[in-house]
Amino acid sequence: MSEMQARAAKVMACIDGSGAAIAVCDYAAWASQRLQAPLELLHVLDQGHAPAHADLSGSIGLGSREHLLVELAELDEQRGRLLREQGKVMLEAAAQRVRAAGSVGPVTRQRHGELVDTLRELQDEIRLLVMGRQGEVSDSLARHVGSHLESVIRTLHNPILVTTGEFSAPRNLMLAYDNSPSTRKGLDMLAQSPLFAGLPIHLLMVGSDSSENLAALQEGQQKLQQAGFSVTTALRTGEVEATLLAYQREANIDLIVMGAYGHSRIRQFLVGSTTTGMLRNTQCPLLLLR
Repeated sequence: MSEMQARAAKVMACIDGSGAAIAVCDYAAWASQRLQAPLELLHVLDQGHAPAHADLSGSIGLGSREHLLVELAELDEQRGRLLREQGKVMLEAAAQRVRAAGSVGPVTRQRHGELVDTLRELQDEIRLLVMGRQGEVSDSLARHVGSHLESVIRTLHNPILVTTGEFSAPRNLMLAYDNSPSTRKGLDMLAQSPLFAGLPIHLLMVGSDSSENLAALQEGQQKLQQAGFSVTTALRTGEVEATLLAYQREANIDLIVMGAYGHSRIRQFLVGSTTTGMLRNTQCPLLLLR
């Protein structure tokens, strides 16, 4: 995305009927103000929740009962209308909340279809996507990852802010740094983005105490310091997910920035995914970079 496109792009927040929607609104309002970017609130009527339009005329016992078919069709139509109205009510409530948080002129949009397909279609408009860890289906499971979230993360190439718990304006952040191309790009983004201006940054690498890793950390630290940041570096050994989570608790980190799904699906099937584990277990928001 060019600099001109980045300036024109918006913060987009996915709004649904889950408890996570409140934090999504609050973090999206915070991000749009920090970025000075337009804010759009999106609600997608998922086809999985939409009325079924199957032809039941040939089903056993229904073929000769046309009035039942008519009633079923009317019920489907009514249910669809109610779902649309419910979505509009949620979007208006979300718009009121972000306006109260200081956002000016938020736009609301309701779409029909699959969430992943909708976001893929809109991704050129998105500078930052904000989603909750839980969706409506998984809302009762405190650390369960929403059914659409992983698919969205794998599909889009936009930065995605995944919210957890209640909103708290970040006072610091941690970059999980492994000197890979994606995290080097993430480091450049941290250095340039107004989203993080003025926030202390912890640069954490999980790996061996080698000269190569120490040099990579020092290079990253210098780049961020040249951009005006206060930087703390750390090199820890251990299992990646456990080490990241332990450091987050130890240093009271408010926001974790990390690359997403860096290995193949086959490797993740065999050994698991750090990204999925972090999504399940983190107690603070994750900013995921593809």
